[in-house]
Parts: sequence; structure tokens; C-alpha cells
Amino acid sequence: MLLTRHQTARGPRWAANRQFLTDLFDLRMLLAMPRADMQLFIDHTLTDEPAAGPLLAPIEMTQEVWGCGVTYQRSREARRAESSAADVYDRVYAAQRPELFFKAIGWRAVGHQQPIRIRADSAWNVPEPELTLVINQHQEITGCTIGNDLSARSIEGENPLYLPQAKIYDAACALGPGLQLGEDVEVLRDLPITLEIVRASRSVYHGETRTSRLTRRLEDLVAYLFRELSFPHGVLLMTGTGLVPPDDFTLAAGDSVAITIGELTLENTVA
Repeated sequence: MLLTRHQTARGPRWAANRQFLTDLFDLRMLLAMPRADMQLFIDHTLTDEPAAGPLLAPIEMTQEVWGCGVTYQRSREARRAESSAADVYDRVYAAQRPELFFKAIGWRAVGHQQPIRIRADSAWNVPEPELTLVINQHQEITGCTIGNDLSARSIEGENPLYLPQAKIYDAACALGPGLQLGEDVEVLRDLPITLEIVRASRSVYHGETRTSRLTRRLEDLVAYLFRELSFPHGVLLMTGTGLVPPDDFTLAAGDSVAITIGELTLENTVA
């Protein structure tokens, strides 16, 4: 089932498989439930009204998005190349404890075909395509979406302590096109991921990988996130990137960024 959030004349509205849900539906309520009860709640709020309107980020305004770092070999290599403290990334790649960081609050995220941004004070900026888990308050993986974890590599590379500035800013978190719910976790372990960047009608980067190249189990990433944090309204967790453009590449205004994971595609243009 695909849950999408749309902008309408009545404000944001949720839909399931292209049919609007009633105004009673709230993703926070859904993700407060056990996974086994979620489908019944969706069925009870489903209408026969076809969904319409531009897509928004599939998250409520007050929900959180978190991220994981250095979970693929390619990410480890890229972080070592950019950083003045490269051994930090070697250690976290091999450590039992993963890198986890806060990425965005719901109101700061953007959806499919909405503009993304690069920092004006960074000379090196890249998209990071990531399988993003949808997790309920009971620590159950209930589905997935696509996340684009935009990063200012020149800022993080200057000093790893600058990571919050490199990762957290307006329109630096794109999500969508919707939430694919009910997927078996085993399916998520081996999904194809592609990244295509188009500039002036010409492809300037194309990359492919698979989630099977993740060096950590999805359940372990979730377990570490929940160790000393509670998420009564659920949480979205970006699981890290296995695709990083070459070191001589940086995003520019007008670039189109398309990410496909499994059957979902998220497209955004750099403002």
C-alpha cells in the first residue's frame, strides 16, 4: 500500500493507493499502533474520493527524520576523501555502534517535485539517495520510502563536528513520493537504488547500487536509534548512502535529481 500526502484547497490530506483518506487520518496515530493494527485503521478512514493535488513530504509536521552515516563502503571512501580527520570514518564504519544523527523535523522536509536547496556557504554539495525506513513507536519496521539526505561536503570535511550544519538546513531533506507500507523486511534487504542527475538536459551523473551492500542490519540500526529515545508518533530513519558522485562534482541550481529505489521514484530540482 502506498500512502501519499497531498496539498489541497482544504490543506494537506493523506491518500492510500490514490484514494483520499478522511480528515481523521493522521500518520502519528497510525505509527502509534502495532503493525498488525495499521491496515484496519487505514481501511476505516478510506474514502471513494480520488486523490488529487501536488505531493507533499509524506510525514506530519512534528514527526522526526533521523539519519545513519557510513553504512556503505562507498560512503566510507567518500568521507575519508573529504575529511581532514579521515580515521574517524574508518572507526565508525568498523564499530559496533553506528553513526546516527538528527536530520529534519517534518515541516522542514520537502516532497516529490518540490525544490531542494544547497547551502550558499558550501562549495561542495551532493545528494545522498537512501532507503528510508518507516518505524512505529513499537520499534517495528512498517514500510519504507525514499530519502535524499543532501549534504554540504565541504563543511563536514572541514571538521566532523560541523556535521549538523552540513546536514540540517531548509529543504535539505527530500522524502517521497509516498510511504510504501506492508513491505516485508526481507524485501528491503536487496532493493536496487539508482541516482540520476541531469543538468541542462544532459545526464552528468548516473549511479547504481543495492541495499544488500549495507554493512549493517536494518534491525540493528533501528535498535540503536531506540536505545535511549522514544518515538510515540513513529519516526523515519534514513539508512545511509551507497552512491556518492565523484569528488569533482557539486550540485548546481537547476539540476534535476532523480532517485529510484525498488518501484518508487523521487524527483527534485535544485532551487
